[in-house]
Amino acid sequence: MIRTCAVTQDRRLVYDIPPEQLKGTPNLLWYWVDFSAPTVEEGQALADVFLFHPLAIEDCFHHMQRPKVDQYEDYFFFVMHQLDQLTLHPNEVDVFVGKNFVVSFHLKPCREIENAWSKFAGGTSKMWERGPFYAAYMIMDQLVDHYFPALYQIEEHLDNIEENTRNQKIRQLMNQVFDIRADLLQLRRTVVPMRDLLYRILHGEPIEELRKQKAYLTDVYDHLLRLAELIDSNREMTADLRDSYISLTSSRQNAVMVVMTVVTTIFMPLTLIVGIYGMNFDNMPELHTKYGYFVVLGVMAFLAVWMTYWFKRKGWFD
Repeated sequence: MIRTCAVTQDRRLVYDIPPEQLKGTPNLLWYWVDFSAPTVEEGQALADVFLFHPLAIEDCFHHMQRPKVDQYEDYFFFVMHQLDQLTLHPNEVDVFVGKNFVVSFHLKPCREIENAWSKFAGGTSKMWERGPFYAAYMIMDQLVDHYFPALYQIEEHLDNIEENTRNQKIRQLMNQVFDIRADLLQLRRTVVPMRDLLYRILHGEPIEELRKQKAYLTDVYDHLLRLAELIDSNREMTADLRDSYISLTSSRQNAVMVVMTVVTTIFMPLTLIVGIYGMNFDNMPELHTKYGYFVVLGVMAFLAVWMTYWFKRKGWFD
């Protein structure tokens, strides 16, 4: 689907002008064309109507590109990432920005573009006067703002694991912790390249039109810095939880081993006695005594009680 919105010289919005007629329409100040999940025929307009560079067009249609900005003769080409809230996988959003136009291109429907479009359509003439680079900022701002809900959801899940209100077993909690670490890593792969892109825009070779939007872009950059810091802090928390669970599991295993060791040690002399009197020798006088059996049982019971008491005094049961 292709939709268009143009700002006229008298600061009005005009919609649904065919792309091939935009350059010839009089009294247009600038325009915004959005390609949302376009067909191959619709995508051909990038080359036939707007005459964009073949390499930029190739980046639009091929697999995920790293966020970047390329400068061509009379326009800039931005590659940005939109985050899928369910899978946390990024989707590419491409934006061409010139002095009198902005063209957004995305192979999948993009809620962030919809929000920016609605905000722009409901704006004022003062907003429209800021030009296409401000529209590009609005797209960028919406993309970054929608990174936060996914991170907040991960943080909430992490808090629930830390409190363990459901009294889940350690193995289940450990599996969830590792899943969260994987989600944070996936989210970081989206946030950090976008942060680097904003850094290059703000601190690289100055782009005259972007200078006017520097305050807005700095705000977006600050959001990305905060996102990166939150992701890193949450990854550290998952590492602490992982270490705590491993230590707790190791402590429980050690306690079990201590009990088993104590029980085994207590039964070692008893087993020795039973083994001695279980041998088939005829010349064992105590086997023929009247009270030999009870004496041996008494000795075995005394040894078991005495060794248990001695181990307890040594603190083996603590």
